[in-house]
Amino acid sequence: MKKVTKKVRVRKVAPLPSLVANKSAKDPKKIVDPLIQKKAKNFAIGGDIQPKRDLTRFFRWPRYIRVQRQRAILLERLKIPPTINQFRSGFLDRQTATQLFRLFDKYRPESKKAKRDRQKKEAESKASGKESAPSKRPPVVRFGVNTVTTLVEQKKAQLVAIAADVEPIELVLHLPSLCRKMGIPYCVVRGGRSRLGHVTRRKGCSAVAITSVAPEDRLSLTKLVEVVRTNFNDRFDEIRRQWGGGILGAKSRAKITKLEKAKAKELGQLQSTGAAIA
Repeated sequence: MKKVTKKVRVRKVAPLPSLVANKSAKDPKKIVDPLIQKKAKNFAIGGDIQPKRDLTRFFRWPRYIRVQRQRAILLERLKIPPTINQFRSGFLDRQTATQLFRLFDKYRPESKKAKRDRQKKEAESKASGKESAPSKRPPVVRFGVNTVTTLVEQKKAQLVAIAADVEPIELVLHLPSLCRKMGIPYCVVRGGRSRLGHVTRRKGCSAVAITSVAPEDRLSLTKLVEVVRTNFNDRFDEIRRQWGGGILGAKSRAKITKLEKAKAKELGQLQSTGAAIA
């Protein structure tokens, strides 16, 4: 009889995943030299190289940035009188300011190019022998502290816009009181120096007044005057009572809280001892 032989299949073990195989191939066991001893790092003066840290707090900023920061903190800490505080808190709202500058942009002074072209045309007509009739000055915004002050004193200004970020503030400090006395509507504009400067084609401008407008813009000017008068002129008594600043820093507040707690604790102990004696 023939012997029947059974075939035995040998199952192969599945290979390792590629990530594990690569790791094991890359990270062989490190050979440590017994002569080299592990030593903790010393970060004291004259020790090891310091680790990288965020040194923003110790960065020496330019002088103008330091002055800006110190000024901002001082304006928070110190008590600001109402006369100055009105240039820091009560501004014209965004919607009204947009309408105001839209109106001002229509009455910007003529540019240098436009002035040159106008003068050239006048010279050409004069050279050709034509008699040009004297043209009436178009209505434009008037700017500058002295000019605006004169217009307010003469009651010629219909609306005055004052920049809130004038430096030094003493230049425009008199304008709100003067406008109120003369019955001229005035407003304080946030970030106004650059915005008013754009209107007057200058780098910056501290105050702008409008004396007259075209007939089609009279209605919009009347509406603006009403809003401005309600928000500023009619609230003058309220504005001159509002002080600013006086906000303590975190350290000062923590110190005051600590003292108050200590006082309360001492008072509680005295009361308890008094009750025990009684």
